[in-house]
Amino acid sequence: MHLTKEEEKMLEGEYGPGVQKAMEIIVALGKIYGAERLVPVTSVQVAGVSYKNLGDAGIEFLEEWAEAGGKVRVPTTLNPAGMDLDDWQRIGFDLEFAEKQLKVISAFQKMGIMPTCTCTPYLAGNVPRFGDHIAWAESSAVSYANSVIGARTNREGGPSAIAAAITGRTAEFGYHLDENRKARFLIRVEAEMKDYSDFGALGYWTGLQIKNSVPLFTEIKEASNDELKQLGASAAASGAVALYHIEGITPEAKIGNVLADDHEELVFEDKDKKEIQERLGWEETEIDLVVFGCPHASLEELRYIAQKIKGKKLKAELWITTSKAVKALAQRAGLEKIIEEAGGRIVSDACAVVAPVKGFGFKNIAVNSGKYAWYLPNQGFNVRFGSTDKCIEAAITGRWEE
Repeated sequence: MHLTKEEEKMLEGEYGPGVQKAMEIIVALGKIYGAERLVPVTSVQVAGVSYKNLGDAGIEFLEEWAEAGGKVRVPTTLNPAGMDLDDWQRIGFDLEFAEKQLKVISAFQKMGIMPTCTCTPYLAGNVPRFGDHIAWAESSAVSYANSVIGARTNREGGPSAIAAAITGRTAEFGYHLDENRKARFLIRVEAEMKDYSDFGALGYWTGLQIKNSVPLFTEIKEASNDELKQLGASAAASGAVALYHIEGITPEAKIGNVLADDHEELVFEDKDKKEIQERLGWEETEIDLVVFGCPHASLEELRYIAQKIKGKKLKAELWITTSKAVKALAQRAGLEKIIEEAGGRIVSDACAVVAPVKGFGFKNIAVNSGKYAWYLPNQGFNVRFGSTDKCIEAAITGRWEE
């Protein structure tokens, strides 16, 4: 693998042990995957932020790297933490957990990483350009960057993303190379696609069918940014899909032929959508919590939910998770006031998957997100999956009605 003189200096320790450790990680990964060189990255997004996942060993690891002089060279943002960093006390997060979580954030900040704490960094200032090489870690963000923006990233692990941020480099393999961005499956979407959850069901089904391959979807006439991020998030959860194309919609599919010659063909029909929705269902009708925002909610999603519950009194708890940046806009637009008056809350910085939600006593949860529907049952929750409107109705009535 060829290294520039600057990269050799990093590897040899001329910029200190923190940089040397980072370059050793990047070079090791490059050798494992047969990369011929490293490429500069324009931004990084780091996962592995919640204390729930990191534990004390994770804090020690981060603090040691920071003390060794690990400082980021490119704009770097964080994935969701295990709680709202500002409002954790009012929401009811445990004090001991909060203290540990804040230590995690402090360690990242010592490295120069911005504590944005969101899985939608492209809605909070970290917006790559088409063709940019980046090093992002969170699966739904990776999918959105590759597919909707047309930037280039593999799904980085926590340490490798930090290493890329400190060196400003990543190894050129995987989705950084043209030949690996071709679609190996052509999927004709014949099902009716009218709701956010329909795109979640399509993504969920796609991940199960093709695992970690690349699909090209056809017959999708239109899709909003929120629907596209839901499609990618669900496919990444059920099958590790990190890149997809949609004929006439996503940028690379618009520019040229993205379909590999040796591709397979599949069809997604209404019966497949119904089967996924039934698979993700649960017999329990009482709902304790309705949670939106996986991936983190956009301002448009918050506005829609606020309009639907304005003047109502909710019988189930309602959480909408989002970034601090989007929450600030929702506050300015008066949306948070409407949501809180109905009995709901906007929770920033966090995600129900990586937060200690069990401690709040919730058992039966309604979601419109295929990714939530994939992960939350594994954490012991009974999950109902359905349309945004159906979930809103469950929040209002406290019940899931078929």
